[in-house]
Amino acid sequence: MKKWILFFPVLFLMFFHAATTHAVSNQPIHWGFKKGANEQQADAGERYDKLLEKYGAFYKGSPEEKILYLTFDNGYENGYTAKILDVLKKEKVPAIFFVTGHYLESAPDLAKRMADEGHIIGNHSWSHPDMTQISDAKIKMELAKVKEATEKVTGQTNMQYLRPPRGILSERTLKVAQEEGYVHVLWSLAFKDWQINQQKGWKYAYDNIMAQAHPGAVILLHTVSKDNADALEKVIQDLKKRGYIFKSLDDYMLKEKVKNPIMTH
Repeated sequence: MKKWILFFPVLFLMFFHAATTHAVSNQPIHWGFKKGANEQQADAGERYDKLLEKYGAFYKGSPEEKILYLTFDNGYENGYTAKILDVLKKEKVPAIFFVTGHYLESAPDLAKRMADEGHIIGNHSWSHPDMTQISDAKIKMELAKVKEATEKVTGQTNMQYLRPPRGILSERTLKVAQEEGYVHVLWSLAFKDWQINQQKGWKYAYDNIMAQAHPGAVILLHTVSKDNADALEKVIQDLKKRGYIFKSLDDYMLKEKVKNPIMTH
């Protein structure tokens, strides 16, 4: 009996060490970065660069090529997505739309149009929670519901891109998402465009995008913004004049997987 009494704490310590060794941090990261200017890339810093690389996540492409990746967050419909789709079609520009469950339920026709016109639909979670504050199981459920509803509405069977709600993530949420087959897509160009009662006119959106544009930029825009919808055509046309081209995230993955095998999880 004494041997077992002495041995039990050893077993407990061994188990605790094994559990904590494989645990990952759930410290929330509120995504942010030093903005790009004068066509120099945005910079999130070495710490975040290494963390994202570990889980195959990204927020920008190569600094050596004038390629842009256009991404939209669609939490709800505010009447401007059709105009944005019209511009993308006219200018032959691919995009990805990160949708929530609310968007799929309230604007299925627009979601279907996105897919029908060759755009990618990404996962923005079902109910837009802070994923660092919910369990692994809840994260998986949030992602699965969007994927299933997207397939039902649009026919898109594959879904591999995830944008974390509210721009909040942690190493734990990166790991859970990767295990579910998702790549976190953050961004290197953004501005305060989502406040629908504080729209400032198309030139505000235009100036913010043009000032921050840089090679490899992953551009985040919200479709609820009238400013964005009104500025988008001129933005695209003038960036093309600067020598930029627009590619899809699938193009990004094909290029970066060759350079970075860790992304082939």
